[in-house]
Amino acid sequence: MAFTGLLKLFIGKPVHPVGDDGRMALSDHLRELRARILKAAFVLLVGFIVALFFFDPIFAVINDPYQKAREALGAERTMATTSGVAGGFILYLKLCGIAAVVGTSPVWLYQIWAFVLPGLHSNEKRWTILFAVIAGPLFLGGIALGYVTLPKGLEILIGFTQADLTNLVEFNEYLSFFTRTLLVFGVAFEIPVFVVLLNMAGVVKGKALGAARPWIVIGTFIFAAAATPSTDPFTMTFMAVPMIVLFLLSEVIARLNDRRRAGRAINAGLSPDEASPLEL
Repeated sequence: MAFTGLLKLFIGKPVHPVGDDGRMALSDHLRELRARILKAAFVLLVGFIVALFFFDPIFAVINDPYQKAREALGAERTMATTSGVAGGFILYLKLCGIAAVVGTSPVWLYQIWAFVLPGLHSNEKRWTILFAVIAGPLFLGGIALGYVTLPKGLEILIGFTQADLTNLVEFNEYLSFFTRTLLVFGVAFEIPVFVVLLNMAGVVKGKALGAARPWIVIGTFIFAAAATPSTDPFTMTFMAVPMIVLFLLSEVIARLNDRRRAGRAINAGLSPDEASPLEL
């Protein structure tokens, strides 16, 4: 009974009590926020415990880009290490924690969305659902592209080590580098989505995007050169070209939305020289 009650506390559907004016009281908002935080924390804890039992396959996924770079360079050029008495234990906890955050992201992201949902209008709810449907796959696509190009980037960076030296890669630092790189790739693929959202909000026009297109292309290549972990042009191109394609697609969507918005305007189809009818 106690376990069933605990499950209902964390997993049960929340109640949004509203007053006569259709609004929730501040205390109800705080209770709802507490419930959402507890659910997200509970799911993260469960995910962390599960990840403890799958440490070896998770470690193999993280370690694979480095091992590919090591094979390309030669085993004697670099070696992965961990420092300190508790270095291995810290790596164990850190890796399982990252796996728990990534693996349970659909659940805790839903908790954030469900907390904000009652305060949105119906049209805003539709846009948030559309944003989630598009943004999620794009983010995962960026991460996948970053994972594929990471071995080449590591090979080039470690390759700068002089022939008489052995590059010792501290694995906790490598894990942080691995996470930052994939996160940059994932976030970079979200930029076109935010451009479309700004256009939907009326902040950016499709015509303005077209006028700034050459500078955006140059800026994209500069961003890709700074964000990618290597100095070779191929990794930079792998990141920049999909971003430019997504930007061009977002520009087309913005122009179509501007045209649709102009067609629905109150003065649509009227000539500027046509007199407005007045009723006395």
